[in-house]
Amino acid sequence: MQGLGNDFLVFDTAVFAADTHLDQGTLRALADRHTGVGFDQALLLETPRDTASRIFYRIFNSDGSEVEQCGNGARCIAALLYSRAPQLGRDLIMGSPGGNVRARVRDDGLVSVDMGIPVFDEPAVFSLPIEGNDIEMSSLSLGNPHVVVRVPDVDCAPVERLGPRIERHPHFPNRTNVGFMQTLYRNHISLRVFERGAGETLACGTGACAAVAAGRRRGELDAEVRVDLRGGTATVSWEGPAQHIWLTGPATTVFTGSIDLTRFTGAKQ
Repeated sequence: MQGLGNDFLVFDTAVFAADTHLDQGTLRALADRHTGVGFDQALLLETPRDTASRIFYRIFNSDGSEVEQCGNGARCIAALLYSRAPQLGRDLIMGSPGGNVRARVRDDGLVSVDMGIPVFDEPAVFSLPIEGNDIEMSSLSLGNPHVVVRVPDVDCAPVERLGPRIERHPHFPNRTNVGFMQTLYRNHISLRVFERGAGETLACGTGACAAVAAGRRRGELDAEVRVDLRGGTATVSWEGPAQHIWLTGPATTVFTGSIDLTRFTGAKQ
């Protein structure tokens, strides 16, 4: 599946053999776009862990590391669940390592997910020394860690150079996602995201939410913002502190099928 070019391999563990294991080496081999299938993240669908949820999902980056949350992945799973059982309604709750996520499949086909309440870890703006320069950024969590760096032009932003340096900076012991945000208007931004464990992706749902929350906290953005990403456009809605933030955009199934995972088991990590 893909949401705004952010692509996922979705596994339904209900059909797995009992002895099937998706270890880090297998995931890395599957993620290779030349010799595997290719994906930004793998999503594992498991039985729900509470009576309110329709499913529990886990998220693995293309480097095999497990992470807490994925906004576009959540939207894709919601679209998939609705397509399987539309009679259960357009509103659903899904469990994840980052907490339960409310989702709504809209009449126009777009999918909205409630990404919770943004939690800021630092003052509105702080600086870190990178390559001899102090880089200003904001730091927050949407169930997973993010920093947001303001840039004058995302097309010229040093994403590939600064992204991995910030991601692995000692200030972030568990690494972090890095967003490079250009503010166009109060209701319109452009964004590129260097994702933890995946590199730059065409879109990042929690990254879009983080950018809008950071801009709102600084008083620079409205409550509803169009976010242009390299893979398309999302909408983020956030009224402000103590309020839940919502992400809306398309979600598409690219293909369905099966794969013999034993061909990848034991692949080099």
